[in-house]
Amino acid sequence: MLDLFYLVILLPLLGFLHNGLLIRKIPNRVAGTIGSLAVFIPFLITLGAFLEFNPMIRKDPHLFTLIPWIEIGSFKVDFAYQVDQLSLYMTLIITGIGSLIHLYSIGYMKKEEGFVRFFSYLNLFIFSMLNLVLADNLVLTFLGWEGVGLCSYLLIGFDYHKSEAASAGMKAFVVNRMGDFGFILGMAWIYWLTGSLRYTDIYATLPMIDEFQIYVNWIALFFFIAAVGKSAQIPLYVWLPDAMAGPTPVSALIHAATMVTAGLFLIARLNIIYINAELTSSLIAWIGGITAFFAASIAIFQNDIKKVLAYSTVSQLGYMFMAMGVGAYVGGLFHVMTHAFFKALLFLGAGSVILGLHHEQDISKMGGVMRHMKITGLTFLIGTLAISGLPPFSGFFSKDLILEKVFAQSQYGVILWTLGALTALMTSFYMFRLLFLVFFGKERFSSHNHDHSSKHSEHSIHESALTMTLPLLILSLGAMFAGFLQTPFYAGGITLLDQYFSPIFQSGILLKEHWSLILPSNYSAETVQLSHFTELILVSISIAFAFLGLAIAYFKFIKNQQIPTIEVVGYKRVLTNKYFIDEIYDFLFVKSYIRMNRFIAFTLDAKIIDKFFMSLGLGFGLISGLFRRVQTGFVGDYALYIVLGVIAILSFVLVRGV
Repeated sequence: MLDLFYLVILLPLLGFLHNGLLIRKIPNRVAGTIGSLAVFIPFLITLGAFLEFNPMIRKDPHLFTLIPWIEIGSFKVDFAYQVDQLSLYMTLIITGIGSLIHLYSIGYMKKEEGFVRFFSYLNLFIFSMLNLVLADNLVLTFLGWEGVGLCSYLLIGFDYHKSEAASAGMKAFVVNRMGDFGFILGMAWIYWLTGSLRYTDIYATLPMIDEFQIYVNWIALFFFIAAVGKSAQIPLYVWLPDAMAGPTPVSALIHAATMVTAGLFLIARLNIIYINAELTSSLIAWIGGITAFFAASIAIFQNDIKKVLAYSTVSQLGYMFMAMGVGAYVGGLFHVMTHAFFKALLFLGAGSVILGLHHEQDISKMGGVMRHMKITGLTFLIGTLAISGLPPFSGFFSKDLILEKVFAQSQYGVILWTLGALTALMTSFYMFRLLFLVFFGKERFSSHNHDHSSKHSEHSIHESALTMTLPLLILSLGAMFAGFLQTPFYAGGITLLDQYFSPIFQSGILLKEHWSLILPSNYSAETVQLSHFTELILVSISIAFAFLGLAIAYFKFIKNQQIPTIEVVGYKRVLTNKYFIDEIYDFLFVKSYIRMNRFIAFTLDAKIIDKFFMSLGLGFGLISGLFRRVQTGFVGDYALYIVLGVIAILSFVLVRGV
């Protein structure tokens, strides 16, 4: 399958071009089928390549060039790709989860205008993300990086006639550009040091450069700034909750399979740089821990079903960054995969509910949906159990692996572990709050959402179509069983992911012997182990917190039948309004920028710059007016000027001679 791997790149592009160019000429069913196959076939090819790429047999990457691109002097960059354990792993997630979201979208978007346009954007999104993770050089990675930024703008603002969607798309685009500045600086610094932007050249050259250890923290910091923007961490997380303005399949694609994982992939791809960047890695761990706790606290008081899930994504990404910050790259990528399953499941389940309730998103106006949508309800329950970290669901194994590594490998492990454990408690509470308020208890939706007279009437609530429920069922299997790829000693001690990623995270990608020259003397990737007793204590506390969150949510929203309201006093008001971060940013940056532009436009430009140049023009106009009077057009006048000129010249000569 490696020989056919170029099709993994080309098929989504061809799907985008086909649907985009024939946007007004093909029926929705054809566009949906072609768009879905353009992602599903690459998934099958990738699966075949994954089975061929056994790390015990083949450790070096498979490199291939699609077409030449840029060649300026010694600088050369092609559309060239690197297939290795890391890129295959990410490609499986992108195409696997992506193909399910495409299938789901056929049912979800069937009555929406712009169906064909939507599928063309989805294929472009997948194409951009595949370029990002499969590129063999930083320039092509950056092209994919910018491509997913463009596609997020197009898809979040898909309903561009709605001001909320248009503003959210623009917000995502602008905030991500702030992070992209760090990517550009990081690329420039690496090129200055190595003279190349190909990953294999970078790994071969950096160990030989004396200045590398001097600059490594700065290089790592610049790329981390880019990752903060793409993967929605403090302070650039604010675009992701607003991205819920787009159609629900877009939310699932962004949160589970594509854009938000880009920053984590970048750190994983440049892992050797981060291993040596001790200060920046510590910063990554702290930013991740604080973001996880911060976003989880906001999610507790959100009443929009998609906003709860959006803040949960920000929080779960914080776990992944904690792992990356302490060098637990396998743990971070393990959570990337399990999160892809259960977060796609939760978003698509939320979309099924929203569609069933005729686009109602306020959970205080739901309740009792399980009676009408059993498949959606049961699969949503599985997703909730997984994200809450309850055993034996997938999120339990990946989250606790991260907490274990954080506790063991970080200088401030106890503090970061405490942040992670408290975040797990809040995660369990707000997710079961969401589950109970939506699917259980009394029905609180209004009459326009439900009509008992006819099971399949226009206003009745019923289970979604097979194109929507089938992806839910498949994703629920991943949410249940994906965690068994890497388990602790008390669950069999399975280490499949450790073995799989060993060529990537133990000593680099190519020319690995050079890295032994610069690895920290105390470094041993993914090998720090806690005692079994300590591990059991930590996991017991984690499980207890998860069950405590469930119990609190049960007593509040099932036993006592509490209905959430918009909180207007005290700390609840602060959390309901998301710590007023958007308002603070609006005051400090948006309004300041507008005021600066107004000053430039109406004061500096209009009253100073414009008047200066207008004065120059007026002055030259006056001078030219005087000269214009001399140009009369009469020969006699010109003869007089000649005589006067001769007299003036003679007078000057005579005076000078005297």
